[in-house]
Amino acid sequence: MSASRSSLPSKKRKSTNDAVLPRIRELETLLTAAVSNNASLNALADLLDVALDLEDASHLCKAIYALYRVFVLIIYNGLLTARHSADEDSRAVHAWLVERLNAYITLLCGLLKDTDSTLKSSALQILFSLQKHLSTAATKSSSDGEASQPQFHMSHFRKIVNALLRCPPSPRDKLLDADVMNTFLQTLFDVHDDIRWFVLREAGTILTTQMGENDSDIARNVLSILEGLTTFPTEPSELNTFWVEELSARPPLPKSASTNDESAKGDGAEEENKLPPEDDWRAFFDQDPAASDVTKTKAKASGARVHTLTLHQSLHSLQSHRAVFTRTWLALLSRLTTRADALRVLNVLHRGVIPHLTRPVLIMDWVGSCVDYGASPRGTVGLLALNALFTLMKDYNLDYPSFYTRLYTFLDRDVLHLKHRARFFRLTELFLSSTHLPAALVAAFVKRLSRLSLNSPPAAIVMIIPFTYNLLKRHPALMHMIHRVADDDERSKDPFSMAEPVPALSGALDSSLWELYTHTQHYHSVVATLACIFSEAFTRPSYALEDFLDHTYGTLIDSEIQKRIRKEPAMDTDARPSNRGDVTAELWAF
Repeated sequence: MSASRSSLPSKKRKSTNDAVLPRIRELETLLTAAVSNNASLNALADLLDVALDLEDASHLCKAIYALYRVFVLIIYNGLLTARHSADEDSRAVHAWLVERLNAYITLLCGLLKDTDSTLKSSALQILFSLQKHLSTAATKSSSDGEASQPQFHMSHFRKIVNALLRCPPSPRDKLLDADVMNTFLQTLFDVHDDIRWFVLREAGTILTTQMGENDSDIARNVLSILEGLTTFPTEPSELNTFWVEELSARPPLPKSASTNDESAKGDGAEEENKLPPEDDWRAFFDQDPAASDVTKTKAKASGARVHTLTLHQSLHSLQSHRAVFTRTWLALLSRLTTRADALRVLNVLHRGVIPHLTRPVLIMDWVGSCVDYGASPRGTVGLLALNALFTLMKDYNLDYPSFYTRLYTFLDRDVLHLKHRARFFRLTELFLSSTHLPAALVAAFVKRLSRLSLNSPPAAIVMIIPFTYNLLKRHPALMHMIHRVADDDERSKDPFSMAEPVPALSGALDSSLWELYTHTQHYHSVVATLACIFSEAFTRPSYALEDFLDHTYGTLIDSEIQKRIRKEPAMDTDARPSNRGDVTAELWAF
């Protein structure tokens, strides 16, 4: 018995395996005829009981699909639509059908954590297919001439989102199943614009207002979904794929800020009437009041502000999609407490998150705290946060005066042994690429790396030498550091201070790169050959740093083993003295 199905309520009646399939077909046929003839639907409870009793995965799969077909007929015949003019008996039937539908949805949500992969994927597909049918039926039932708008069945959708984020009770864990998540990402969340918008909005609401002390897994589930998002619209024309077909129709242009959203009225749909400005979270993500005149002009030309749009208009508004995306990420970042979660975020932040935020500077505090967290041996978090911080500075005018001071503190002996060493050098080369940086600042980085190279493995020195060469080529004011001839007094004391945290005050510009010269006598021939480049004329073009970043002890050994020997070393075998009779000498003889 699977872990999730074992917790389902037990029934007195137990169906035998031999009779269960004919029983399912019989009940489905009976219900199909009853819906068409407007007859009794009591058999629906029997079919649901059969599904709840089943333990065999294949039989249960057939039962849930039979229930799905029956409920689709019920939905399209309007039996789940509440009518104010209905009599008391009709209302009682409607309430009974809603209870059966809720029990069926609860069963499907529980199957999302089942051990059988077919049941998990089938349950997810049925849940979202019901969402489409319920939304379409709600749209048809609320049609009222020109006032009708496409609708999205929110009560059903909230149950799906809660099942995905909170996960049904399970004795194993409360993390989103990998198979379910991949299916959800590849076929729904990453494809359909309306699904993505509503999931982001509901996830943001749960993270902001509905999380308890023991709900840390919700944040991890949201993070798993967000980091799996591979596409996000960048132009309004890209908002063209909708799960609910009625929502694909172009909404009317916003007329005024007082327009109310009536697109979610009716049974099970949410009323999205316009909230007061101080209560509507969407107003916070509108254009920054301090934005430039050009930005204001573009925002004005694009239509009304986000918090004044109806639900249908929001789905076709790029700014609205960015607003819910921003809100969800801001709520998520404040809920992450572990180093592992921070690393997952930082790996996608600069390329998959920041470009789509309405106001990227809103994550400045979180990124800055990650940079401050970066003292060794926890430096990986800080190293990755530097990339996001530099992106905010370069593209979004973030003022962070101590950036290079913070970067300088990461240059310690541990950085040359980290897993992300290659990425750090890529980023540092980018950060120091500007020719407008002060010479004293760049000299401090060059000198500190040179000093660290004395205790570095060969693979790290192979990176440091071309990195330093490129900086010297880019900043000719540092050339005297390799040509300075020190007198006897200067040789006894290097003016550079490794303990100075401020690079401009380290005295590097008055020092020399004598550490790199010592590598000309390095035991590894590759390092020694590279170090000789500083003794030659600087006519060689800059190195392609990527060619040196992935070296390890293994790659260096392989290169030595595979090296072709052009000329055999000379050996005078005849001149060797005879070692016969000397056991020790014979053991060491070649």
